[in-house]
Amino acid sequence: LVMARPGGHRDPAYLVETIRREGVTTAHFVPSMLPLFLEHPDAAACSGLLRVPVSGEAVSAALVRHFHERLPGVELTNQYGPTESGEVTEWACDRGAERVSIGRAIHNSTVYVLDRAGEPVPVGVAGELFIGGVAVARGYLGRPRLTAERFVPDPFATDPGARLYRTGDLCRWLSDGTLEYLGRTDFQVKVRGFRVEPGEIEARLASHPGVREAVVLALDDGAGGKRLVAYFVGEALESEALRAHLSGQLPEYMVPAAFVRLETLPLTPNGKLDRGALPAPDADAFAARAYEAPVGEAENALAGIWAELLGMERVGRGDHFFALGGHSLLAVRVVSRVRRALGVEAEIGDLFVRPVLADFARGLETAARAEAPAITPVDRAAPIPLSFAQQRLWFLEQLGDLGSTYHIASRLRLKGELDRDALAGALDRIVARHEALRTTFAEVDGVPEQRIAPAEASGFHLVEHDLGGQADAEAELGRLVAEEAGAPFGLERGPLVRGRLIRLAADDHVLLITMHHIVSDGWSMGVLFGELSALYAAHARGREADLPELPVQYADYAAWQRGWIEGELLERQASHWERALAGAPELLELPTDRARPRKQDFAGDSVDVELDEALTAALKALSRRHGATLFMTLLAGWATVLARLSGQDDVVVGTPSANRGRREIEELIGFFVNTLALRVDLSGAPTVAELLRQVRARALEAQRHQDIPFEQVVERMRPVRSLAHTPLFQVMFAWQNAPDESLDLPGLHPGAVPGPARETAKFDLTLTLAESGDRIAGGLNYARALFDRETVERYVGYLRRVLEEMAADETRRVDRLEIVAEDERRRMVEEWNRTDAAAPGDACVHALFEAQVGRTPDAAAVVFDRERLTYAELNAAANRLARRLRAAGVGPEGRVGVMLERSAELVVALLAVLKA
Repeated sequence: LVMARPGGHRDPAYLVETIRREGVTTAHFVPSMLPLFLEHPDAAACSGLLRVPVSGEAVSAALVRHFHERLPGVELTNQYGPTESGEVTEWACDRGAERVSIGRAIHNSTVYVLDRAGEPVPVGVAGELFIGGVAVARGYLGRPRLTAERFVPDPFATDPGARLYRTGDLCRWLSDGTLEYLGRTDFQVKVRGFRVEPGEIEARLASHPGVREAVVLALDDGAGGKRLVAYFVGEALESEALRAHLSGQLPEYMVPAAFVRLETLPLTPNGKLDRGALPAPDADAFAARAYEAPVGEAENALAGIWAELLGMERVGRGDHFFALGGHSLLAVRVVSRVRRALGVEAEIGDLFVRPVLADFARGLETAARAEAPAITPVDRAAPIPLSFAQQRLWFLEQLGDLGSTYHIASRLRLKGELDRDALAGALDRIVARHEALRTTFAEVDGVPEQRIAPAEASGFHLVEHDLGGQADAEAELGRLVAEEAGAPFGLERGPLVRGRLIRLAADDHVLLITMHHIVSDGWSMGVLFGELSALYAAHARGREADLPELPVQYADYAAWQRGWIEGELLERQASHWERALAGAPELLELPTDRARPRKQDFAGDSVDVELDEALTAALKALSRRHGATLFMTLLAGWATVLARLSGQDDVVVGTPSANRGRREIEELIGFFVNTLALRVDLSGAPTVAELLRQVRARALEAQRHQDIPFEQVVERMRPVRSLAHTPLFQVMFAWQNAPDESLDLPGLHPGAVPGPARETAKFDLTLTLAESGDRIAGGLNYARALFDRETVERYVGYLRRVLEEMAADETRRVDRLEIVAEDERRRMVEEWNRTDAAAPGDACVHALFEAQVGRTPDAAAVVFDRERLTYAELNAAANRLARRLRAAGVGPEGRVGVMLERSAELVVALLAVLKA
């Protein structure tokens, strides 16, 4: 077995050399990578190569022909198999084959093509492919619902426990007993980042009285994206009429960009629709039918802004911001750019009310002129104040005992050939570009100031370790990672950004970068990775990176913030928060596993959270119906869970805001993030729809008043200060939709490095979620001083169940949403109350006690301060008192008053009464 080096499969020259040098006889390829190998001039010289299996993608007949032309005599086999089973079919690709089969089942595997009723379909008829045999997996870890959906009983096997995996792939049997792959059963496609089911559009289009038949395809738009095209048979209808018909029933991104009328739909010899024979629309069909150019200065400026932020080539005046992939964070950036480009003060809520470009532009005609002054450079010779957020962290650090709570760490494993000089030079350049990374904090007469070191005297503090050849390299790596994570920063002496480069082998390194939160935030990490990628790549090409000049620095922003957030603006925004948070509970009383310590303990841990594709799609649909973002919908669900757990119908949840609402600070590294306290009122048992409207309104209000720093909100609200918990709220919800800048270094393949086992927790609970492909994923961070892991895992289950209930029926009252799963409900109602075996129904307490006396007479029964009674002693004392009570006339149904302090004698007295 020859293992290629990391990334070697992308280098044809390396592959050819390795195959020849090592005498490789069998080489596996993904079909899309095979042509790169075949085009290498020396590929045909790999004389020892006998067999090439390919899998993972569909194989074209053209690729088969090309392969046999370049490598005659070498066997090419097409293999098929999903992750849930591995390869289960194989076919030898014949040189002259007109179509490529996926072949027959291999040993110990079975394959069936079944219809919707689970019955086998005839030869030549399409159906869904099911896989059986020993290769089929057990299911999906921790996902019983999806397991039950995809792994079904095998009706064709004699083993009663056998199962089939339903692949979702459309196939048909050919007459020679091989299988032909036809595509996916659902034909789902991605358009503008949204998952689209063309069948739903076809059904809505066919409901038009002038349409007899309809088919919808997603075709390449020539710019790397997809556009929907509808083909229909029926009356000669105008495209606008059909578009209007669908717009009233579907979200904008599901309305086709072009409509093509046909006399008949093309069919295969079997009478099935032949999608491949549908004609391509005219070259100008998309533009002529789906694009309407902006009109006027405001529309053109907006179109440019939207196109830049949404990553689109162009935006038309009829386009819908959220249908194009917009969200609340991008809405903030739109408002910032509108202020800069048009000089008017738009509000985020306006974009939710008027999300179509032409409508939004029309609303700007009556918008007020922009109030906020521009951010300009300040005199570096004068004292530079801290921003409000920096001041809060500086104050917390003076209290001490924070450890690594406010460290931002990134850990990357770099496989491949590392250019150490390029990496170090890029990191030095980043420090030179961003003053925040050269800043320390000095206290002058009790007031902190920013001190910025000159660029020429500063560089990135990179410590290097060489573990190459060490037997315990991985263990030492773990020690260094933990050491780096826990090492403190000195705010006064700096530096506040540092790193370690750990060499494990010539082609294996680990890069650790740690920054103090006072000079950075989550968005800043994206900026850092983006610039590191550009600078490293430029060095590799021997040229300068084309990075834009930074018009201002963080110190300029801090001074601007101090000057702007005052007077009328401060009063207006502070008044909003005073009204919004007046009378809110200061503590969310969740059922913790342990009492809250007197001083907050920052030790934490996290539990993974994942919402599957079906639930994610349902939540998106629910959000669209109510004009809400996914953030708003998830916040409503999270608040519902918190209310049900705490028994409080007034819940305050904190949420971070990127606070990058000005164009000139978007590319800066620094501590900009602000915190908003969102109050959710669940009193009066609102329905899901009503709760979503409330959360949407309050989230938009919070966005409109996000300029005032959270620290000043706390000062104005004057909550009771406690070292045991954070003020105003103790639970956070962070929706991660900041720009995702991944590290892209030529010749290197970055991967994750596990961090130290001990995490931190700034709050009681912090729910962090983000879109990950077609799913929503993240984690629930918790304070270990309060919660056990099993408790938090249950909370995750409650959240998932509440979200499922919300998506299923938006008319239900939130206090009637099922939060407890059936198995947990059964355990609480049935199993935990099944006490008849332990205590017969006719047994009395004193009789059970006496039975225990017989079993353990000398065991301690009561301990109070220094007093200790065994079971025998307690029983004897209670018997003596019971006899006295009987002598006094006490009997069944009699009442006896007991007046004693908490003591051992109190237990004796109560037991004696029962005996009497």
